[in-house]
Amino acid sequence: MHNNFYFLRQLSKELASKLIGAVLSECFSQSKDELIVRFEIGAESFLIRASLLPSFSCLSFPENFQRARKNSVDLFPESIGRRVSGVRQFNNERSFSITLSGGFELFFKMHGNRTNIILFKDSLVYELFRKNIVADLTLATLDREIDRSYAYFEEHSDDLKAAYFTFGKVVWRYLSDQGFSYKSKPEQWEIIQELLQRLNNPTYYITLLDDKPILSLVEIGEVKKRFDKAIDAANEFYHTFTHLFSFSAGKSRLLIFLRLKFEAGQHYCEKNSARLNELQHENHYKLWADLIMANLHTIAPGSEKVTLENFYEGQAKVEIKLKKDLTPQKNAEIFYKKAKNQHIEFDRLESSVRQKDEVLKVFEQKLEQVEAATDLRALRILQGEFNPEADRKKETGPLPYYEFYFRDFRIWVGKNAQNNDTLTLKLSHKDDLWLHAKDVSGSHVLIKHQSGKNYPKDVIEYAASLAAYNSKRKNESLCPVIVTPKKFVRKRKGDPAGTVVVEREEVIMVIPARL
Repeated sequence: MHNNFYFLRQLSKELASKLIGAVLSECFSQSKDELIVRFEIGAESFLIRASLLPSFSCLSFPENFQRARKNSVDLFPESIGRRVSGVRQFNNERSFSITLSGGFELFFKMHGNRTNIILFKDSLVYELFRKNIVADLTLATLDREIDRSYAYFEEHSDDLKAAYFTFGKVVWRYLSDQGFSYKSKPEQWEIIQELLQRLNNPTYYITLLDDKPILSLVEIGEVKKRFDKAIDAANEFYHTFTHLFSFSAGKSRLLIFLRLKFEAGQHYCEKNSARLNELQHENHYKLWADLIMANLHTIAPGSEKVTLENFYEGQAKVEIKLKKDLTPQKNAEIFYKKAKNQHIEFDRLESSVRQKDEVLKVFEQKLEQVEAATDLRALRILQGEFNPEADRKKETGPLPYYEFYFRDFRIWVGKNAQNNDTLTLKLSHKDDLWLHAKDVSGSHVLIKHQSGKNYPKDVIEYAASLAAYNSKRKNESLCPVIVTPKKFVRKRKGDPAGTVVVEREEVIMVIPARL
């Protein structure tokens, strides 16, 4: 309900009490889906952070925000220096606007995946934050009226969700849990009137519903915190959501990594245990050598094979193939050497399987610890104790990239600007998938093409997290990453090392991670 009309109505009231008379001093963005607006109130500042991801749009109000020296852009320059004269909540709508001097309005349209910030001048659209939502160019007033009479309720009793569209999914879920649909019409009417009173004077709840954090104006799910002020609730919800999102995504990635390593270790042990079993029963080389040495006087020179009595196994006959250009004694020496090599291989494999078993125990223990982790701090401690990056294979030469493996896909990460050029321009295939953190310097990343195979979503997200981590955005909570086939990446003559032009791109949001 953090974008619900009833919440935004209370939020806009609190904003009005803080912002009327303030001056808008700064409006900038450091990523394509986030806008920071700063107001000056006397000697103090008030910040609005609008997170406009299609998958998660939310307002929060940080006490401070350190603007980066690079990779940030000023927006809505016409709004700078203008004084706030009011905050207007639109009737029965998930939108409000901050009225500025000179006929300007900063309009917050909180419509889920079509959320946008729009600057109006004299009631006409002047500039959009998300310019791809072209329908907002012709946006008019959003005020909507709802008939609150009993007659209207009775007339629309068969489709109350449409009649009371401002309630939203959470409120209707709450009513359903209360057995609303089994009540009589008069009882339903009374419940709605009581609910409206509560929504008009709400308590704000941060709660877990279906294992997801929500901001609610009704008590539902597993309540974690209660607030009396909308701004405080919005801040707590933003931090709770982003923390839980980071935790869930990080935990999922670490579990996938550990499980893949554990399964690979199990496969290694199974394969080499089978080979050990074969070696235990393949002792014929020494037997053949012993039989040849015991029967040297009976083996004619130049023989290609010989049949000898096996005095080790009850006089059974054994046929032995020989190299005809070697003496019987030389043939025996070769068989003794093969027997010795088998013994060396057996000892090496036995030691290797024993060591791998110990590693598997560590993986199994780490899997249990990660599965039991309940917060981001505990998860990060585990990541620090068990660093997946340090586990990758040591490079055997001066390669210009680090190599990772995920679900049988090879992922190459450039080491520096010059290496990025080598990786992208000399070592790539046109059908490789190329990734790079958007609008900042960082490593070029390639997912190597495999004939007949598509790139799975989790492989792309894994590689994107590496691209994000190996960039200037490594410390951000979410990072936009460009994803495109290598054939759409080119370099212009004279461009600095590592600089390329991307002719076609998609952008995904990921958490920077070293996994």
